[in-house]
Amino acid sequence: MNVFGHDLAMDLGAASTRIYVKGKGIVLDEPSAVMLDSRTGRVVGYGAEAAQGERGETRWPVSGGLPVDDELARHLIRYFLRKVHGHPFSRPRVVLALPNNSTPIERAALRDIAFEAEARGILLIPHALAAALGVGLPVKDCAGRMVIDIGRDTTRIAVLSHGSVIAAATVPGGGDGMNRAIIRQVERDHGLQLDEEEAESAKRRAGTAWKPLYRQVTVRGRESDTGRERSVPLPVQRIYEATRQPIESIVRAAIETVEQCPPEISVDLADRGAVVVGGGALLRGLGRRLRAALGIPVSRAERPLESVALGLGRCAEDLGLISKLRGR
Repeated sequence: MNVFGHDLAMDLGAASTRIYVKGKGIVLDEPSAVMLDSRTGRVVGYGAEAAQGERGETRWPVSGGLPVDDELARHLIRYFLRKVHGHPFSRPRVVLALPNNSTPIERAALRDIAFEAEARGILLIPHALAAALGVGLPVKDCAGRMVIDIGRDTTRIAVLSHGSVIAAATVPGGGDGMNRAIIRQVERDHGLQLDEEEAESAKRRAGTAWKPLYRQVTVRGRESDTGRERSVPLPVQRIYEATRQPIESIVRAAIETVEQCPPEISVDLADRGAVVVGGGALLRGLGRRLRAALGIPVSRAERPLESVALGLGRCAEDLGLISKLRGR
């Protein structure tokens, strides 16, 4: 047994945590959830079990790529590391993504939490670079490229050139904001109260294609007045309309990010465009809306949910790659 463990990469997201093990690929993909006993407050579950919340209170200790509850985040990271390595004494080196707007204090706290969770060494790279690497962009190229990552609670926008982030913006309320908009729309239209899981499912089942406009998805919720469960058909056009405002916030931030760039980078973006990753990338018509507003090509990553984990995994496969990237 190798007591030091394999080098690995951990995409610590607000909704899900994904772990990439060197030589194996992504081996874990579970909700970033911790379940507490409602009576004692003790931790009684993690990951998929905790997200269901059947035996206690579910907590989500990560937001915007950083721990918001240090103790629970430490428990969560330790649980996932042990689950991957299968031995309590395994202490791997871990590559983590660092939010572009993080402070030195937050960076130090992230290192401390990972080390206390039994990581042997912690290497941090900018989140935008990880996403770009996972998509397969030539990040060390001089040409400017944009990455838009729509996560559960945060949207991160960054323009990259020469292996570093030259302009960035963060928008609060990513996929969750879209889900809440869908929930409000269904309650107004049908008097039904959806939970977050049903709204997320509807968003994904609507698909990413712009046409046909007449497609529908079925959603199930509880009537506001009686509490009785009922299913109704929801036109995907209504999902498009419901998410208009959250998308406009992302568009405004993307435009402001482009305006921060030097003229030559703006010219590059007009040619090379932006790539969208994260769960929000699955929203129907998103690329079309972004293209129309920004006036640049916009594409969706082939594996949008896994892009950051795959990029971090490239660094775990070749730790020397980290030192070659700027903006660490």
